[in-house]
Amino acid sequence: MEKKIKHNDKFFVAGANGLAGSSIVRSLKKNNYGNKELGGELFTPSRKDLNLSNLIEVQNWFKIHKPNVVIVAAARVGGIFANNTQPTDFLLDNLKIQNNVIETAWLSGARRLLFLGSNCIYPKLANQPMVEESLLDGPLEETNQWYAIAKIAGLKLCEALRKQHNFDAISVMPANLYGPGDNFHPTKSHVLPALIRRFYEAKRDSISEVVCWGSGEPKRDFLHVDDLGDSCIFLLQNWDPKEVNAPKDFNGDPLTIMNIGSGEDISIKTLAEIIAEATEYNGSIIWDNTKPDGHPRKQVDISQITKLGWKPNIELNKGIKSTVEYFKKRIENNSYLRL
Repeated sequence: MEKKIKHNDKFFVAGANGLAGSSIVRSLKKNNYGNKELGGELFTPSRKDLNLSNLIEVQNWFKIHKPNVVIVAAARVGGIFANNTQPTDFLLDNLKIQNNVIETAWLSGARRLLFLGSNCIYPKLANQPMVEESLLDGPLEETNQWYAIAKIAGLKLCEALRKQHNFDAISVMPANLYGPGDNFHPTKSHVLPALIRRFYEAKRDSISEVVCWGSGEPKRDFLHVDDLGDSCIFLLQNWDPKEVNAPKDFNGDPLTIMNIGSGEDISIKTLAEIIAEATEYNGSIIWDNTKPDGHPRKQVDISQITKLGWKPNIELNKGIKSTVEYFKKRIENNSYLRL
């Protein structure tokens, strides 16, 4: 089967220095995309080099570099606390970033675009595991609705451009991501990296108990970021919604969004126990029920991407262990970490 991206394409990864973007860059390089010796280019401008919130800057950058494959991995992200206390920032910043890049990519004649959504776009009480058709089938979870609404707008913009202008834009909904390049801030990060830092510090400082938010009962689907990177390149290579044998929704219409996950979920309580073991922490784990739980359960159905021939490779215990080692090496060597 002929690949739908080529080694002489010019790739632009928006958000290339973030958790998701950096994994996509690694996978592109691993597959020899963006290799100048093969006629390709790979653009990974930092936030300092290109302010994605500034439309004029984005337009001028596209005029100069002319990428023809665009991957939108840039976003303002955070955990429950950050989402709940900075709703304006999460809504406005994400709308600006994605609208600027997606619209400019279309107007500049890019051939393919992949937009990264999030599994939080699905309704709070969606049937589990969540299928792509669950989108807009019920109310959102209150604590992260601002981020979710922005992401929904982004994938709907991609759908609208495809419908009205035949622009080849696809969207992916990854499960909860973790791995190298994550943000380990105690209040601004997602649950897995926040717990890694908390248990590491408790072990280091001989603290007898660790207090975790919520009941520990909610379940989540955790995907190693290197699996995400590989899946995105796989989809860019192999998935064209216009093809006759492409995945269809319940109505028989072509899907333009695709779930990516591990295929299983675990409770936050079990996650904490795995991380405690990986950090060699032997103290008590206390659950603070006065803090919010968020979604009761979030697992994405990955049957559609599985049918295309992709499956995850990194098992959770192994992935957590390697992520703990990544964190420890950088904090102990005083290397840069978003802490």
